[in-house]
Amino acid sequence: MSFQILGLSGTSFIELYGLSDAELATRNAKRYVADANPGFPDRVELRDVEVGEPLILVHHEHQAGATPYRASHAIFVREGAVEPSIVVNQIPKVLRTRVISARAFNAEHWMVDADLCAGSDLEGVIERLLAKKEVDYLQLHFAKYGCYAARVQRA
Repeated sequence: MSFQILGLSGTSFIELYGLSDAELATRNAKRYVADANPGFPDRVELRDVEVGEPLILVHHEHQAGATPYRASHAIFVREGAVEPSIVVNQIPKVLRTRVISARAFNAEHWMVDADLCAGSDLEGVIERLLAKKEVDYLQLHFAKYGCYAARVQRA
């Protein structure tokens, strides 16, 4: 089954790019400079940023549906990232190298299934979950910290 993994649109974060640390703090956000790779996964470009690249840690509502599954968490975005990564029928390295929680939702945003796997096994989990007729999309989360990683849908 064909699938695509979607990064977030960076246009949602443009207003934060270039703000001072004090201005970011008033918006409950914080600038970091990557000091390790891997270690700072950008949710727009779906990659670990390189050492020395700036990121912003920001609150993001990744599940806005009007259900009990409505959810948000902190995520990193590379400062300046705008174009979302769209990866078709492949697993980006940022996902392959971590433990992933895959959550399957129907069109009404109700969770109908879930799985936990090593990123190296993610392709099979994606295909199995998307094969279910009631599944509309998946959300992937980095299992260790629980933060949103990416959205998956049929291609």
